Amino acid sequence: MKHVMYAEKSLLMGDDVADALLEYARLLAETSHADTVTVRAIGMDGNTVDAAFLLNSTSTMMVESTNSTVVPPDNEEAVRYLQGRIERMQRPPSVQAEEDGSLFHHDDIDLREV
Repeated sequence: MKHVMYAEKSLLMGDDVADALLEYARLLAETSHADTVTVRAIGMDGNTVDAAFLLNSTSTMMVESTNSTVVPPDNEEAVRYLQGRIERMQRPPSVQAEEDGSLFHHDDIDLREV
């Protein structure tokens, strides 16, 4: 479980989603891109919430470990999305020529369905 601080809010979430969110935010900042990502988290009142993060070059986020024994909310879908986007940014899709001379862009593939 990790403690994520963003825009004067403090949330608890699983290690996998917190780490992926931070890495994705870093890559977006490096490339001057932006995205909105929604994850499940535990608010400071103990309630489970859906938290939408606007990630861009001006986002400020801090992730720290915690000794909480609370079971984190499921973020399997969000982690899959984040890991897909991270992979795509680290290894940009290539462009290949089709037999008819037209170009096929591998980035036409929707990674959210992978």
